[in-house]
Amino acid sequence: MAVKKVTITLPEELVEALGAAAREDGVPLSRLLANAAEGELRRRVGRRLVADWQAEHGAFTLEEIAAARAEMAAADAQALGGSGQAAA
Repeated sequence: MAVKKVTITLPEELVEALGAAAREDGVPLSRLLANAAEGELRRRVGRRLVADWQAEHGAFTLEEIAAARAEMAAADAQALGGSGQAAA
């Protein structure tokens, strides 16, 4: 993948916290920020897909939302080897 160097301006406290997080994870700051940006883009695509689906089929019911949350919590617990209780 090609890379491009960019300049951004962030609050100093945020840069310090991000630097500490990158060091904790043992990754370069640029990788940490790239991962965060990629995650944001995936969330945007997901929100767009949900909005498109709801525009065609109607809004999700409270029961459908609760069932989806329970399924995601179970998948998180299985993936993380937890007791079935996922963090909110």
